[in-house]
Amino acid sequence: MDGTLLRGRSSFPYFALVAFEVGGILRLLFLLLASPLAGLLYHFISESAGIRVLIFATFAGMKVSDIESVARAVLPKFYSSDLHPETWRVFSACGKRCVLTANPRIMVEAFLKEYLGADMVLGTEIDTYGGRATGFVSGPGILVGENKAHALRKAFGDVTAPEIGLGDRKTDHPFMILCKESYIVPAEPKVEAVTHDKLPKPIVFHDGRLVHKPTPFMALLTILWIPVGFLLACLRIAAGSLLPMPHVYYAFWALGVQVHIKGTPPPPAQKSINQSGVLFICSHRTLLDPIFLSTALGRPIPAVTYSLSRLSEFISPIKTVRLNRDRVKDAAMIKKLLEEGDLVICPEGTTCREPFLLRFSALFAELTDQLVPVAMSNRMSMFHGTTARGWKGMDPFYFFMNPSPAYEVTFLNKLPEELTCGAGKSSHDVANYIQRTIAATLSYECTNFTRKDKYRALAGNDGTVVEKPAVIDANKVMGC
Repeated sequence: MDGTLLRGRSSFPYFALVAFEVGGILRLLFLLLASPLAGLLYHFISESAGIRVLIFATFAGMKVSDIESVARAVLPKFYSSDLHPETWRVFSACGKRCVLTANPRIMVEAFLKEYLGADMVLGTEIDTYGGRATGFVSGPGILVGENKAHALRKAFGDVTAPEIGLGDRKTDHPFMILCKESYIVPAEPKVEAVTHDKLPKPIVFHDGRLVHKPTPFMALLTILWIPVGFLLACLRIAAGSLLPMPHVYYAFWALGVQVHIKGTPPPPAQKSINQSGVLFICSHRTLLDPIFLSTALGRPIPAVTYSLSRLSEFISPIKTVRLNRDRVKDAAMIKKLLEEGDLVICPEGTTCREPFLLRFSALFAELTDQLVPVAMSNRMSMFHGTTARGWKGMDPFYFFMNPSPAYEVTFLNKLPEELTCGAGKSSHDVANYIQRTIAATLSYECTNFTRKDKYRALAGNDGTVVEKPAVIDANKVMGC
């Protein structure tokens, strides 16, 4: 795995991701403090001893289900960004593929099988008790040296020999000599990683708070920044919640939050018996989309949402209305709100961090012809402001904990009357048109994935989803 299939030779960043995502900042600190000991043992005593320290510091006491969740939802994004191009060229050309790794199998198996098409994964087995990891490993121990060779012989038998063996260090030789051909992958950390379009399956959704791979330096920087960042986030949230909306834009800039506005925002809706308010149709990047829309407009715009934590609802400077997933009741509620003024809705129903738009719900198109598409994009340097597994109430705090977060709000032209349902267009045609318009503005791809598909995939229950086209332009996205 490390140094052969991946460009990087160190597995510390991936242990750090599990430590932070499952155990939080204190577990990450514990791992970081243990890493010098792990390094000394690894380089001067044995690989096995060093890896045992990393496994204990990372996994001791964790729920096995939490480790599996992170391995499925978080790690693939980071693993896929570090694939070695030459190794992948050989690996992907083989009919059947087996990966032997000293890494815990529970960490790597989901990525290798689901995204790289590995048929077999032989890795270190962690010891568990009562559904939790003990921090120790099961027999035969860490899969290095002769243990790798033994695992290979056990899997393939003495009769069948693998055609090709790839490794990158001396301790790989015992298993490599069992193969008909063997090749060493030279250490070239500057080689360009495999691009995502060459993977057999696109990584559309992922989870986790950290933006960058936590190398030891980045892990230390993250630990030192979090106390400062949390205080800064509280100050930014207080400014957005307590100040009058016309002043929030300037307060954000003063506190390091950049808000870029493009296009021409429509004027406030005029109350009229025959005219409803403007319905802003936004792409969905974080829970803060409606707030930054209101900031760009300089006036609070109510928002409808499927779910919102009590904390987010309490600190929100705009009115939020919960939808109850009953189409008739939701339509009546939205219509009533539009009679009172402007409204914002995110028809994707959930967030996606990749340059994709999820399938739009067509409900909004039937309710009004006053439709203004809004393309939302953001930039974060340390923490993602969205999560699928964690507490949603912390999403705004993590976004504002970034040193200099940025939001770009692009107002597109109001939908022409001849393209609305009032002119005879179907609600699906209207929704698809707006989705394509926003996607073109952001240079994103439109997908057929829905909110349900996302959470099925993150839960590892996407067997029925994989077979259908993941993206409208499937050939381009999947590299067929």
